[in-house]
Amino acid sequence: MISNSKTNVLSVPILSCSVEESSTILHNCPKNTIITATGVHGIVTARTDKELNQILNHPNTCNLPDGMPAVWVAKAKGAKHIERCFGPFVFAEIMRTTANSPINHYLCGGKEGVADALKESVAAKFGNHHVVGTHCPPFRELSDQEFKDLATEINDLNTDIVWVGISTPKQEKFAWRLSQFTDVKALITVGAAFDYHTDSIKPAPTWIQNIGMEWFYRLTMEPKRLWKRYAEIVPKFILFGLLDIFALYKHASVRENR
Repeated sequence: MISNSKTNVLSVPILSCSVEESSTILHNCPKNTIITATGVHGIVTARTDKELNQILNHPNTCNLPDGMPAVWVAKAKGAKHIERCFGPFVFAEIMRTTANSPINHYLCGGKEGVADALKESVAAKFGNHHVVGTHCPPFRELSDQEFKDLATEINDLNTDIVWVGISTPKQEKFAWRLSQFTDVKALITVGAAFDYHTDSIKPAPTWIQNIGMEWFYRLTMEPKRLWKRYAEIVPKFILFGLLDIFALYKHASVRENR
């Protein structure tokens, strides 16, 4: 069980840490730990998606605060030292810090050829030559046998970390099912990190990231694909986030008046 300090954000336990601290999670986590870069999309979806909710709340799952809105809610609830752990930044940090270590990585996700391109990018950008395999999942649900076959390949390559870059909630469910058959240190879901580090997606300017508006920046880049998601997710998070904070302070007030 992961024991780091966590704060519930809309009933999803979010770890209080920074990007620089993200690699230290690997030191003490149990085998086949699921580490997620969880933002507004995942947190709101988990309210109605029972399977995702169970994955994010499992004792051996560690949810990093991927978005600034989640950080703000967590800070309002007392998490003083929490910082945004953007998936692509977490990926870069761990690839850098393990470049000279005997830690093997396996890349799973992206469109055809993206994982292979990312393997080359990891070597060029971070000097990490320990990517031992890649896989591009089909755009459908895999059978148990397909997960077993993939896990066998991952295990045979002595993989330590499996990186899953698909999209929420598919990537969390994919990582969870795969973890039932793997023998690795961790499976880490990082969303668009595969596209960021192969230069398929340009990151938002830092100031846009800091004010929590990267979702809007990405919306302007891919309006057809993302407008429905953000039209639903953003208003819900604002509403539920405010209710979450209000409920905490109301409870604290009741306790003080007893």
